[in-house]
Amino acid sequence: MNPLPAQPLVSIVTPTYNMGRFLPETMNSVLLQDYPHIEYIVMDGGSTDDTVSILRDYEKRYPGRFTWTSEKDGGQSDAVNKGFLRSKGEIFTFLNSDDTYLPGAVRAAVEAFQAHPNVAVVYGDAWYTDEQNAIIKRYPVDPYEYERLGSLCHICQPAALMRAEAFREAGMLDVNLHLTLDYDLWLKISSCHALLKIDHAMAHSRMWADNKTLSRRRTTFREVVRILRKHRGYVP
Repeated sequence: MNPLPAQPLVSIVTPTYNMGRFLPETMNSVLLQDYPHIEYIVMDGGSTDDTVSILRDYEKRYPGRFTWTSEKDGGQSDAVNKGFLRSKGEIFTFLNSDDTYLPGAVRAAVEAFQAHPNVAVVYGDAWYTDEQNAIIKRYPVDPYEYERLGSLCHICQPAALMRAEAFREAGMLDVNLHLTLDYDLWLKISSCHALLKIDHAMAHSRMWADNKTLSRRRTTFREVVRILRKHRGYVP
């Protein structure tokens, strides 16, 4: 891994589509982080709800603090990849428009990267929340183990940040995956780099009726089987 500057730029991409009901909370959680060097990019897939008006309002309230675009894309993975190609940060991540960061999350990740220069991904603790962002239960995040990752994804995506070079080396997100794109990414990165769990509360992962992972469990399972066969050669 290349050495990071003293205060690396952190690029955060939020892919969104018709998520105006949750988008302000997500954006606030990024824009109110206490780390000073954040590049925030919102990639809207051509929403037909109030998303664009929300983005225009935030553009007035937070001038120069983020950029956005609204155009048709190929789904979440495609939107994140396009956002990454526009980004300039040494550290990269994406935060879906129904999830939120907890205070100090970005700073904690940067400090962990500085303390562990050979680590490609840093992730912390997270909680499942409901539609009102009330805590349901703790997300099953555990310390990283290569073998265990091959049978269970114990990393919460909104609670994870990575080195941009690792994301690039992994080929970015697989645009053919729509439900297990983060698990596929961790498997790809873990094949040649170290991952690290830190003891810090990082994010809320929202679980609600129309959440695509909850509503499409059979498809999710099929994607998991496919990517495990591809990256580890077996399915536990």
